[in-house]
Amino acid sequence: MTGTARGLLIGRFQPFHLGHLEVAKHLRAQRPEEELVFGIGSSEESFTPENPFTAGERAEMIARALSEARVTRCLTVPIPDIDRHALWTAHVREIVPPFERVYTNNPLTRRLFERDHFPVESTPLFQRESLQGTKVRSAILDELPWKALLPPAVAAYLEEIGGSERIRLLGPG
Repeated sequence: MTGTARGLLIGRFQPFHLGHLEVAKHLRAQRPEEELVFGIGSSEESFTPENPFTAGERAEMIARALSEARVTRCLTVPIPDIDRHALWTAHVREIVPPFERVYTNNPLTRRLFERDHFPVESTPLFQRESLQGTKVRSAILDELPWKALLPPAVAAYLEEIGGSERIRLLGPG
């Protein structure tokens, strides 16, 4: 045990949407004693169709959304890819403050952390038919109503940084 109970939630958060926020609220309510670390996966990727936002922009989205929703005891850590599955969990443990459990719905992430004897829990999926990063980016690209899929603070931030224009410039992803 680390002294501070922590759980690690790994995602790309491209962009941070209402489903992510609901997961954060759920996890904080489920374990109020636990600090929640948002591991920003593929943090080195940006300005591509699948990863249009920088790690810093994603961290800002998370911070603004959590602040607006009054979700506390959370921090963000960028996690760059290393493309070596056998070493990936050690890489994550080197970057992230000590944590006791991992939250993910990704089968590979689950397998890798379970192999290293970490407890891994799935997170609930909220409105999965519309709340997925790919679908949010598609709604932006197709000029459909996308702001309702994001926390208001994130929608406002995307407007500030020209996020919708960037997604349209980069194309489908």
